Amino acid sequence: MYSPKYTISNTILKNISSIEASREVIENAPLIPAYERKFKEEALVRTVHHGTHIEGNDLSFEQANQVVRCSQGETSAQESIKQSGIFARERDVQEVLNYRMVLDWLDDEYSKRHTTNNKESEKESPYRYIEGQIKQIHKLVVNRVIPTENQGAYRKTQVVLRDSRSGEVTFRPPPSVEVPYLMEDLVSWLNSTQGWEVHSVLRAGIAHYALAAIHPFVEGNGRTSRAFATLILFSEGYDIRRLFSLEEYFDHDAESYYRALITTSSQSNDLVERDLTFWLEYFTLGLSIELSRVKEKVRKLSIDLRIKTKRGEQLLLTDRQIKIVEYLSQNSIAVMSQLKDLFPDYSDDTVLRDIQAMINKGIVAKKGRTKGAVYELST
Repeated sequence: MYSPKYTISNTILKNISSIEASREVIENAPLIPAYERKFKEEALVRTVHHGTHIEGNDLSFEQANQVVRCSQGETSAQESIKQSGIFARERDVQEVLNYRMVLDWLDDEYSKRHTTNNKESEKESPYRYIEGQIKQIHKLVVNRVIPTENQGAYRKTQVVLRDSRSGEVTFRPPPSVEVPYLMEDLVSWLNSTQGWEVHSVLRAGIAHYALAAIHPFVEGNGRTSRAFATLILFSEGYDIRRLFSLEEYFDHDAESYYRALITTSSQSNDLVERDLTFWLEYFTLGLSIELSRVKEKVRKLSIDLRIKTKRGEQLLLTDRQIKIVEYLSQNSIAVMSQLKDLFPDYSDDTVLRDIQAMINKGIVAKKGRTKGAVYELST
């Protein structure tokens, strides 16, 4: 059975501590439902865009956002291009549609896990991972991109990864004949008593690396690895309201991401002999940074800190009102002309009504009179 080698370094401990602190703040912040819905939608688009962009997808963030917004079920790439009006390769659009389907599938798996946890009779039963989950993720990742017979099927040929500039081989995955056994060992470890003793964030990082190193499929291994790691985080209590995007961290410095993977893989030809400490330091740092960013955003917009009524009731704001609160959170104060500039497509009267409604609810405070008045969030 696979038994990963690594050391719990001071860096990993520091990162895990930061992750736990951010998780506590995010999960306990009583966000207004409209805020939480908006943040989840933003995180989904960021994950879809950066999760495909890091693999060479040419769609911009705005284009990926358009495709995600107009995608419905089995929408084809051609239909999405037509609906969004963008100019792009059909493959790029299809990859974005596919990763959106992957995230929908992860939500379904998360819901199953959540339901299982709530069943009294099954509370003591650990969640079990199966190879079929990994294969299903891969099928969705490469839907309509590679031949059907290769979707969700382990490779039967040897592959190598090359430097795009020099052409040199940077990584040689295990022979195809070893893939089924390595995959079985990985899943067995995740389900073992030894595996369950490992912190969930490290389990996700280990699974991410192992899948990328085994390279079980002819194509789509990176997206499959990251999605399966996300499934582990979600299933084991680290969904963190699904407000984060680890893919964004990876994509913003893709060179560091691939260097961490390749540096770890270059230690030995034997997967079991590799020390994963450096990779886990990188992986936990990424999650720590992303959750810290989310924590600060949630903290600023938390109903406890900014928009609580005297009775402590939650308030449902419109999208325009949310935008006003975000602006005031970032800039402390604003004059009317600045707030009106946020909504060039709406009349001054509409913006004034939104502001007055928030003043009446005790969310926004007005200081001064007439033209010299400024607006700020109520304390």
